[in-house]
Amino acid sequence: MVMQENPQEPEGGGWSGWFNPSVANAETNDVSNQSIEELAADGIDPEDPDTEDTPAQDDVESLLKKLGIDVETEYSSEVKDAKTWNRWSTMELSRENEQWMPLRENSGAGPNHSNDASSGEVNDQLSRVILFEDVTEFLFSLSSEEARFSLICQFIDFYGGKISRWTSSNSSSWLDRIMSLEMISNDISEDLIAISDLANKTQNSSHCSLESLLGSMHDLSQRPGLVKFLKNAILLSLDIFPRNHILEEAVLVTTQMYTAQENTLSTPANASRALAKNLLKKDRQDLLLCGIYGRIEARHGNIDQARKIFDMALLSTEGATQDLVRKVPILYFWYAEMEISISTSRNNSDSAHRAIYILSCLGSNIKYSSFGGPISRPLVLRARQGFKEQIRSLRSAFASGCLKEESVALICCASLFESMTSGYSSGLEVIEEACPFSESHTLEFEELWMYYIKLLQKNLNQLSLSRVWPSILKGVQTYPYNPKSYASMLTLSCLYSVPNNLRLTLDKCSQRDPSIVALLFALSFEWSKAGSYNRIHSLFERALADDKLQKSVLLWRCYLAYEAEIACNTSAARRVFFRAIHACPWSKRLWLDGFQKLSSVLTMKELSDLQEVMHGKELFIRTDIYEILLQDEDDI
Repeated sequence: MVMQENPQEPEGGGWSGWFNPSVANAETNDVSNQSIEELAADGIDPEDPDTEDTPAQDDVESLLKKLGIDVETEYSSEVKDAKTWNRWSTMELSRENEQWMPLRENSGAGPNHSNDASSGEVNDQLSRVILFEDVTEFLFSLSSEEARFSLICQFIDFYGGKISRWTSSNSSSWLDRIMSLEMISNDISEDLIAISDLANKTQNSSHCSLESLLGSMHDLSQRPGLVKFLKNAILLSLDIFPRNHILEEAVLVTTQMYTAQENTLSTPANASRALAKNLLKKDRQDLLLCGIYGRIEARHGNIDQARKIFDMALLSTEGATQDLVRKVPILYFWYAEMEISISTSRNNSDSAHRAIYILSCLGSNIKYSSFGGPISRPLVLRARQGFKEQIRSLRSAFASGCLKEESVALICCASLFESMTSGYSSGLEVIEEACPFSESHTLEFEELWMYYIKLLQKNLNQLSLSRVWPSILKGVQTYPYNPKSYASMLTLSCLYSVPNNLRLTLDKCSQRDPSIVALLFALSFEWSKAGSYNRIHSLFERALADDKLQKSVLLWRCYLAYEAEIACNTSAARRVFFRAIHACPWSKRLWLDGFQKLSSVLTMKELSDLQEVMHGKELFIRTDIYEILLQDEDDI
C-alpha cells in the first residue's frame, strides 16, 4: 500500500485568525477532511477564517495598581542601573537552586547565637537540615496503597527525578501535574524536540527552542546534593513498596545521574551495577529488578552481560511463587524488545532470531532455556496458537476494564511475535482484535494504545493514510493530555497533510480539550516558521481565554519568552509580564523572568516596586539588593 501525499503549500506562517478557518482546499486528503468534519460536529464553528478577534488590551497601569504599585510616586531607591536588578535576579535564581533544602530554625547554640539576641535575629539564624521526621512514616497516613504510591512518584517527579509513567494521563493527579509545571518536563520535551525538528527540517532557522528558553526540570547540575537526596529517598521508599519496578528503575537511573554529577572514579554503569547487585542480594527472587538491571547493561553496550542477566531471571522462574510467575510476561517483553533494538541498530540477524525464540517460549508456555540455534517451525506454530489462547482468556478483563500490566505485556509480546513471523499487519491485528480501545482511561489501556501507535509509526511507509489516521485521531480524543497523542498526529500530518489542514485540526482538538500539552505541540509546529507571529499570538491568547489555563505558569513563561526573545516585541512582552504576575502571583520563577528578560524595558521604579511587592506577597527572597550594591562598591 502506498500513501498518497497531499500537495504541499508554501510555508508562510499560516493564517492568523482568531477563529478557525474553513476548509478551502478541496484537494486535501479526504480522510483527514472527514476527521475534521467529525470534530466540527461537536459544535465548533470554523467560519470567519481570517478574522482576528483580538481581546481588548490590558491596561498596564490598572494592572500595576492591582498589584499595589503606585505609578505616581517618585523613585527614591539607591539602585540607578538596570543591570544591577538583572544581577540581583540572577543571584536570586542561583540561590533558589542551591538552597533547596527545607528551612528550619537552628536549635544549636552556635557562635552566632548570643543569649541576648532579639527574636528577629534568632529567626534569621536558619540552618538547612532535613530532619528525620521529614521522611518518616507520617507521609503514609494515606490508607490507599495506590494513593501512597502516587505520592512517592509525584515527590520524585517534583524534584526532577526521572521516573516512568505511574498513572493515566487522564487522571486528576496527572492533570494537576501538568497545570503546576513551571518548566517543560522531560516526557513532554522529548516529543516536542522530535516534532520541532520534523516541522522545521526544511528551514534554516536560528530560533531557540522552547526548552532552551525555559530550562529543563531534569537539569539538576545546579542543585548540589539533590540527586543524592533523591537516591536515598527512593531507597527508603523501596522498603515500603518492595519489588516495585518503577521505583527500582528510578533509583538505578538516579544513581547514574549522581555518579555522573559527582565526577567520581566510578562510571555511571558501574555505580548502577553495584546498586542493582546489592538490591538483588536482599531479594534474589525480584525478577523484574533483574530485567531492569539487564536493560541498563544493554543501554551501556554490555549486550552479553545483559543476556546473561535475562537468562538467569527466566531460568529462575521455575518453582517461583504465583505472584512472581504472573509478572513473567513483562520480563519476556523487555528481553524481546532489547534483542529487536539490537537487531535494528546493528543489522544483526542473530538478535532477531533470539527475539523470536524468546517470544516463542512465552507463547508455547514451555520451560525457558538459553537460545541455542535455529528455531523449529513447529515451535513457531505452537507459540502462535498459544498466544491466541492466552489472549482469549483475557477477554473478561477487557470487558470489565481491569487490564493488568502483565496482560498488556502478553498482548505486546503476541503482537511482536506476529510482526516478526507474519508481518507488521498481523502484529497490528493482534492488538486491534484483542482490545478495541474502548473509552477506558486506565494506565494499562493507555500503555497498550501507546505501543499500538508506536507500531503504526514504525510502519508508516507501508500503510495508507486511511489505515492510520482514524487510530491516531481516536488516541487524541481518548488521551488528550498525553504528549504521545499529539506527537503521533503531528508526525503523520507533517508528512502527509497540508499545514493549514493540520492547524485546523489542532485548533479543534484544543477547543474540545484545552490543555497546555496541546498548546505546546501547536507552538512547536509554528515556533520558527517565518511570518508566524500572528498565529502564535493567537494560540497564546485563545489558551489564556480558558479559566484553568490562565493559571498555568508554564503557559505565561512561554508567552513572555516568545515576545521578549523571539518576536523581540518589548511593549508586548512588558504587557504580558504584568498580566502573568497578576494571574499567577505565587510563582517566583515568573517574577524573576521579568527581571531577567525585561530589566532594560521596565523603569527603575517599576523594578524596585516589583521587588517590594514580591516581599509583600511573601515570596521568600534570599538576596538583598544591597548585597549587589556593596559588591559594586568593592569592585570600584
